[in-house]
Amino acid sequence: MKHLAALPWRSWAGVVALLVLGASGIYGYQDLAERNIALVQSRAELEQKVLELSDALYAAQQGLQAVQGRLGGFENTVGGLSNTLGVLEKLSKTDRELLQKYSKVFFLNEHYAPAELALIDSEFTYSNTRPEKIHADVWPFLKKLFKDAKGDEVELYTKSAYRSFNEQKALKSAYTTTYGAGTANAFSADQGYSEHQLGTTLDFIAPGQAGALEGFESSKAYAWLLKNAYKYGFILSYPKGNGYYIFEPWHWRFVGKELADYLHDEEKNFYDLEQREIDTYLANIFD
Repeated sequence: MKHLAALPWRSWAGVVALLVLGASGIYGYQDLAERNIALVQSRAELEQKVLELSDALYAAQQGLQAVQGRLGGFENTVGGLSNTLGVLEKLSKTDRELLQKYSKVFFLNEHYAPAELALIDSEFTYSNTRPEKIHADVWPFLKKLFKDAKGDEVELYTKSAYRSFNEQKALKSAYTTTYGAGTANAFSADQGYSEHQLGTTLDFIAPGQAGALEGFESSKAYAWLLKNAYKYGFILSYPKGNGYYIFEPWHWRFVGKELADYLHDEEKNFYDLEQREIDTYLANIFD
């Protein structure tokens, strides 16, 4: 201190200036350091905010996708319900008897008749004296079958189509008288069990058979039906080896194109299916 006290006034001024500058440098450094620390903290906080916002955005996107998924499921559900309602509406307007397995299985009472019958054009009937009728909704399919067969140079005619309960009763009685009950039961259904009463079934005949159904198996017409009838919704009810009646190559039943396609492709017979499986095709029988 004595040495400092001995310094002249200007020297004192220099010392004080140095001290002030030193203090300023120290304080300036501390301020810069504090600012750097604050900047680092701010950056860390900003990065944290970015991460939080990113997580929030991801969660929002996931939530949106979930909502869209639920909406898509809802649309599918609504579409499914709409289709179901459409099927139910079609079923409500379709005769539930049309695809039943009648031969010795289900029974049609004496009062049953198709809702509407159409007259088969005379050019497609074998007899000129007996008019033949078919279910009105089946007629367009049958008419196309006849025309396409004719286009393929195949002669094909209707021997017998719709038969009422009483007509079947009279026919079965005549067969029983002629052939005996045992033989008649092998090829003719009792009244109420005949597919003909549905109005969707007919017996075909070809030229050269002299009015008899026997011999149809060897005809060009039968070969054509085997190859093409399913395209028009018709199936052979009683093929070889069936457990109901003798082989009847002339007896064909309309079951709709969808079911006929399935039976043809899978090489199955109508009466081999369970009734509940057959029923699934009822709504689309006339599509």
